[in-house]
Amino acid sequence: MQVSDKIYIAGHRGMVGSAMHRKLLKEGFNNIVVRTSSELNLCNQDAVSHFFETEKPDYVFLAAAKVGGILANNTYRAQFLYENLMIQNNVIHQSYLQGVKKLLFFGSSCIYPKFAPQPLQEESLLTGLLEPTNEPYAIAKISGIKMCEAYRDQYACNFVSVMPTNLYGYADNYHPEHSHVLPALIRKFHEAKVSGAAQVEIWGSGTPLREFLFVDDLADAAFMVMQQYHEKQFLNIGTGTDLTIKDLALIIQKTLDYKGELVFNSSKPDGTPRKLMDVSKIKSLGWEPKIGLEEGIQLAYQDFLKILKAN
Repeated sequence: MQVSDKIYIAGHRGMVGSAMHRKLLKEGFNNIVVRTSSELNLCNQDAVSHFFETEKPDYVFLAAAKVGGILANNTYRAQFLYENLMIQNNVIHQSYLQGVKKLLFFGSSCIYPKFAPQPLQEESLLTGLLEPTNEPYAIAKISGIKMCEAYRDQYACNFVSVMPTNLYGYADNYHPEHSHVLPALIRKFHEAKVSGAAQVEIWGSGTPLREFLFVDDLADAAFMVMQQYHEKQFLNIGTGTDLTIKDLALIIQKTLDYKGELVFNSSKPDGTPRKLMDVSKIKSLGWEPKIGLEEGIQLAYQDFLKILKAN
């Protein structure tokens, strides 16, 4: 990628896309094409075709997706499958038709089987059953990976995929029902502190292990992959370390200085028991995350307060 190349970021207002936008601007790239969802419906084949024919981007970061936590994934199963498949199909196919030099597809760690050996290696894809609560989303993301591989095989397209672990940070989703665990806990602890609530309820047993990556670290990794990596094999991106949901809650409680009690509601689903990424491949290319969890949560909380003030 040269600074003069035209780069399209699909999903530039989402957490991943906005981080990618910040990273490109920081690196001196300013020929960046973006469209809001109201300006370009990526589920509309004709609209996407017209956009690519008109703009003819050189490089594409495919960060657009319908995303959410356990509740949203399990409730809107058809929407998660349909919308993500349509977005991917349209953007990847038009990238091929219009001769895009390289496309980077953002997947998700939920692609792996529920009981895959830990840490999760890239080779574990399609070796077992998925976690039922987010199976439609996972199937869509697996299809995106396989589509990139198939277009590489048949048409020699330089399309690559990366699988981020659980992300958090700037421009995260703090919706009380549709957010992921870390932003959901930030909101819960903040509201409990403001209201003076004696306790905070946390879904599940608190025992599942999760890994968390600050989204700007993902953007750093994705930028490096776009510039240096041209292989068929997709890459995991994460920290390579995890902690229990209970320990995560304790860090957030401390960060927000909440004095109340933590109550774990075991009647709610835990999801996958553990989800730790093997990140040896991406690290062998010279990438390391820079933002630690405690620092990242502090940054995320400050961003959450800005979002609250803006609304």
